[in-house]
Amino acid sequence: MNVLDIHTHNTAASDAVICCPVTEFNPQPGRLYSVGIHPWHTAEATSDHLRLLAELAEHPQVVAIGETGLDTLRGAPLDRQLALLKRHIAIAERVGKPVIVHCVRASQQMAALWRRTAPHRVAMAIHGFRGNAHVARTLLEAGCWLSFGWHHNAGAVTDTPAARLLAETDDAPHSIADVVAALAHTRGTDPGNLERTARLNAATFLASNL
Repeated sequence: MNVLDIHTHNTAASDAVICCPVTEFNPQPGRLYSVGIHPWHTAEATSDHLRLLAELAEHPQVVAIGETGLDTLRGAPLDRQLALLKRHIAIAERVGKPVIVHCVRASQQMAALWRRTAPHRVAMAIHGFRGNAHVARTLLEAGCWLSFGWHHNAGAVTDTPAARLLAETDDAPHSIADVVAALAHTRGTDPGNLERTARLNAATFLASNL
């Protein structure tokens, strides 16, 4: 799977995994998608949304589940967010597709959940990671991957093992090439080398039937 940008909201993006709410999935030829219920929308999530998620997870153009996750600043109470995250993980495990998560001020809960539900068939990536090196280590030690965008913490980027690093544009007004160049500068490496690493990692992540 030849993908560089592991997470974007740009519906016209190529070479990318396009993040799509379950109610807005409208696949276009040649595009790849992730589908999920964002933690900001967990208060409105219904059993119908979960049934739709389980159905869309089987679609051949859906290569990942999410974004899902935990956000202590927005969305439903954390116990409701946790319950929905567990449902996303269960669906991902069933279909053998990795999980892409949004995590805001909930890294300890996220790491604990991922450890508690191990072993896993699939991988999980924290998208748009902006935490520091200490938080990065907590998540990495729990078995998570980290996906970095234009805004990132330098210590976290440099401390993340090359084999567990992903790149993304999310909703930033920057190309994936610009993001890769910024991450390469942070890590003190050549952008071409980092692009090859991120592309290989994306393929490994998306094929991660562990």
